[in-house]
Parts: sequence; C-alpha cells; structure tokens
Amino acid sequence: MKKLFFVLMMAFLGTTANAQAYTGKGDQKIQLGLSAWGYGTGVTGTYDYGLNKLVSVGAGLNAYFGDYKDNDKDNRVFVFGRVNFHLQEALDLPAKWDIYPGVDVGVLGKDFGIGAHIGARYFFTEKVGVFAEVGNNGSIGVSFNL
Repeated sequence: MKKLFFVLMMAFLGTTANAQAYTGKGDQKIQLGLSAWGYGTGVTGTYDYGLNKLVSVGAGLNAYFGDYKDNDKDNRVFVFGRVNFHLQEALDLPAKWDIYPGVDVGVLGKDFGIGAHIGARYFFTEKVGVFAEVGNNGSIGVSFNL
C-alpha cells in the first residue's frame, strides 16, 4: 500500500496545473483506494457532489477481503451514503488542498453501519489528486475531479 501511494505521488510530482481540491456547488469527485482498517481491509470507492462551499453529499462502497466485522463473512460489503463538511475556505487553505470531516451511514451485510472520518485531498493536476481518510474507517487512494 505504501509503495502504491509513493508511485502515484512520484508520477504526478512534476506536474503543475491550476488544480482545485474543492470548488463548492456542483463539484464532483470520485475516489478509489484501499481500506486500511475499520470494518475490514479491502478496497473503497466513493462519489461526492458539492451542494455549496461547505457541504457535499455522496455515496460509497467498501468491499472487504479480510478482518470482517465480527468475523462474519456477510459483512464483506459496506454500502453507504456520506456527508462531508469542507474546511478549505474556513481554514484558508491553498486551492490544491481540502480538509473535510464527514459521516458515513449505510448497510454492512445484514447490519446497519455508521462511520465518521476526517479526510484530506491534495490535487496535483486539475483532474487527479490523492486522498487519505482516518476514523473508524480509514482509506488512502486516488481522487479524480469530474
């Protein structure tokens, strides 16, 4: 996982563009990455849509390969909705950065699942960046502007 992140960072390190991590209303992001802890270890995919300068809503799916919640194989998939609160403007961050706390609520196998996270995004180009989220679900990966 560390090697993947390092390779992605090196691939985009020399690229400069007018990248913006979050633009507010109408902003759309897709994120793909690895789930490092939480309900299990696996892969994650999320979509976020900006409602205004502060709030985005979206959905996601985590598919776990191991360490399922309660060792129950029915808990291999977490399908959820999410809300993020973007602090880029409030913290006066550069346009390439976004820090966002958020909440995930959904279905984990046959159970109800809930998670809270704080995330950060950094965009190398107008379309491609990296993200990391920590909380009771943690992930790291690539973020794309649509």
